[in-house]
Amino acid sequence: MFFRVLAIVIALSVSACSSWVYRIDIPQGNYLEQKDIDKLQIGMTKEQVKFVLGSPVVEGAFNKDIWHYVYRFKSGRSDEFNAEKQFTITFDDNKVVNAEGDFELPESYHVPMVN
Repeated sequence: MFFRVLAIVIALSVSACSSWVYRIDIPQGNYLEQKDIDKLQIGMTKEQVKFVLGSPVVEGAFNKDIWHYVYRFKSGRSDEFNAEKQFTITFDDNKVVNAEGDFELPESYHVPMVN
């Protein structure tokens, strides 16, 4: 009987050490870098934007001319490593008219594309 109680106490004390459990990092969405955003320009077509940034995570439900690029990283180690980035591109007549989000737009962004 003593050994059963001892085994249960040891099992419970070891399971209480949850910091020993490996937790994976969970990245979700489109990972964008500033160097990718630096390639954007007013007047780019949807196909050109898709070539530079990839397909968006979400297209606007009621407006197919709004693309949302969202990236979320949940660290398995600590909340201090968690990250979230968002970037939204608006099109008009299949051309980029606005871009905004967690990245800086380059000076070349405001120079219209020549087709």
